[in-house]
Amino acid sequence: MSVMPDHKFLREHSRLLAESFERLTGQRLPSDALTLYNAHFALVSHGTQRDPVFNYANLFAQRLFGYAWDEFVTLPSRLSAREPERDERARLLEMVTQQGYISDYCGVRVRRDGTLFRISHATVWKVLDADGQFCGQAAMFSEVEELQ
Repeated sequence: MSVMPDHKFLREHSRLLAESFERLTGQRLPSDALTLYNAHFALVSHGTQRDPVFNYANLFAQRLFGYAWDEFVTLPSRLSAREPERDERARLLEMVTQQGYISDYCGVRVRRDGTLFRISHATVWKVLDADGQFCGQAAMFSEVEELQ
């Protein structure tokens, strides 16, 4: 049985993701925690560790990647890509660090069971608190192509 995130965390983290997204892109995300958690697009974020670990995954992302909440939030985010794609993913994240955000990203990702899918038109952005302090990075996408 999956452990669900607590409502306080969802409220605070959803607000942080939405405010960062708007500040950097000029576009709005719903800031309501339940709306984001149940959205029809994937929304994930990771922290600032040396080997960043996911700290948020909405239901769409959990189902897509095949991890329950309690598994997802202990997963190093690099493991969302296979070894051959990890260098490209690292370059993307460095570019996001430098530029603030990237839209229209495409890349191959891997599920828990090893099956592959391509994401397209993803937006990846720096997560910043109200003081502008770096808190991690987030990604949002809805276009998924199954790969064999």
